[in-house]
Amino acid sequence: MEILQATSRKRETYEVHFAYSTLWECALGIAAITNSRLLKTLEKPASYWKELRGSLSENLNQHLDYVEKNNTWKALLQLLHQHEGNTLDEFCTSVNLLQGTEFKFACLPYIGEKFQHIREKAAAGEESAILELKQTTSDNPFFPQYIEFISKTDTQKVKAHLVEVMTLWYEAVISPDLERVNQILKTDYESKKMMKEKISPEELVQWATGGINYLPEPSVHKVLLIPQYVYRPWVIEADSKDTKVFYYPVANESLSPNDKYMPNNFLVLKHKALGEEIRLRIVKLLSEKDYSLQELTEQLNMGKTTIHHHLKILRAAKLVEIIEGKYSLKANVLELLFKELEQYIKQS
Repeated sequence: MEILQATSRKRETYEVHFAYSTLWECALGIAAITNSRLLKTLEKPASYWKELRGSLSENLNQHLDYVEKNNTWKALLQLLHQHEGNTLDEFCTSVNLLQGTEFKFACLPYIGEKFQHIREKAAAGEESAILELKQTTSDNPFFPQYIEFISKTDTQKVKAHLVEVMTLWYEAVISPDLERVNQILKTDYESKKMMKEKISPEELVQWATGGINYLPEPSVHKVLLIPQYVYRPWVIEADSKDTKVFYYPVANESLSPNDKYMPNNFLVLKHKALGEEIRLRIVKLLSEKDYSLQELTEQLNMGKTTIHHHLKILRAAKLVEIIEGKYSLKANVLELLFKELEQYIKQS
C-alpha cells in the first residue's frame, strides 16, 4: 500500500539525562549482597561477597537480613530519586524530613500515571488500594510483598532502618574506596555525556547499556542513565514518573581512566564476533530478514550445533537477538559499531 505523507511532524523520542553518585553505588551494593540468587552471576566472585559479609558488623548484618527479607533496597533507590543532594548526610536528612504518607508514597513503586491515585491511597493505608496495587504488579517477583510491607509497616521503623543500613554500608564499604569508586563513576558519566552529541538517544541508550533497544513510549519523556560498578555485568531497569531509569554497568575503559588505549569490552566482543566467515555470513543473512535456526542451517548448509554455537557468540556480543522465535540483527547495531570504534580511536 502506498502512503502519501501529508505531515511534517517528526517521530517523538525521549531525552537522555545522566547522573552519578556514590550514593547510588551504596544502595546498589546493598541490593547486590542481599540478592543471594544473583550473587554468583555478578562480576565479583561469590567468594568476595562471602568474605565481605563476614567482615561486616553484627548490626549491619542484621539490617542486611532485614533488607533481604523485605526488599528495602528498592525503597533506597526510590528515595534517591526524590533526593537532589550528593552527600550521605543530606540523604539521611531528606529521608527523615518525609512524613508518613509522603514517605510511603515515595517508597512505593511507580507503575504508571493511571495508578498514581491508587498509589496515594495505598500510601495512606487504604486496604482496597493496597490490594489493587498488589494485583496489578502480581507478575513481578517481589512487588506485591514489598507493597504490603511498605504500606503497613510503621514509618519511623522503616526510616530508621533505611538511614542506618545506608550509613553503615557507606562507612564500611564505600568510604575506604571512595576516591577510586567516584573516579570510575565520573569517568564513565563523562564519556557517555560526550557521546550524547554524536548519536541519537536510542543509540546512546543501546551503547551505554550494552545492547538494550529501548524504543520511545508515549508516557516516557526522559531516560536517566546511571553508571554502576558493583552490579556489573547487569543492567537494572526501573521506572519513575515520566522517566525510564537504567543503572548500567560502567565500561571497561572507565576502570582504567588513565589508560586511553583500554577498549570497551563490548567493542572487543563485537569485533571478535565479526572476525569469522560463518558469523559474517549469518550477519549478512540477518541484515536481509529474520531467520529461525532451522532456516539458517538450510541457508548455510551446516549442522544446527555449529550454527547455534555461532549465534551464541553473536548474541553474547549484543549483535543478534531472538524475537518471536527467530534470530534478528539488532536495530542500528552495525551503524552504531562504527561510531563506537570512532569514539575509541579519537578519545584522548
